[in-house]
Amino acid sequence: MLFGGTANSAPVEIFLGGERIAVHMRGSGNGRHTTVPEHMPSSHRRYGEWTPAKIREEASRIGPMLSLLVEKVIEAKPHPEQGYRSCLGIIGLEKRFGAQRLEAAALRALEIQARNYPSVKSILEKGLDQVPVPQSPEQEPIIHSNIRGSSYYN
Repeated sequence: MLFGGTANSAPVEIFLGGERIAVHMRGSGNGRHTTVPEHMPSSHRRYGEWTPAKIREEASRIGPMLSLLVEKVIEAKPHPEQGYRSCLGIIGLEKRFGAQRLEAAALRALEIQARNYPSVKSILEKGLDQVPVPQSPEQEPIIHSNIRGSSYYN
């Protein structure tokens, strides 16, 4: 694949095997990307109708923890669209596991900072959504004759 044009307003030409397969005008804005839906893989095109607002609305229908998890997934990406697939996959787990379990799995995922589809799916498959996250016990201060403590230095 060869990209033609210069770093100005000239169109971008894309060649494959010596044949021009696409021509695009450069997008305006430094560092911004543009996407022509026809050039996206079909697996990505199906997400084109989704917006962050629509995804958030669908997640909030299930519960506040899922809504927060989806928000965290979207916020973590430089472009919201990059989180759609993960969010929609997570939301789709409702069909298999139900809204109540998905909400519990979202809470667990947030607690352990596992904010992606494979983690949430694993939580559900292993039944971890029904088990509380173990809390680490408060650590007792280490008492040892060789430890001087803060009073030594004052």
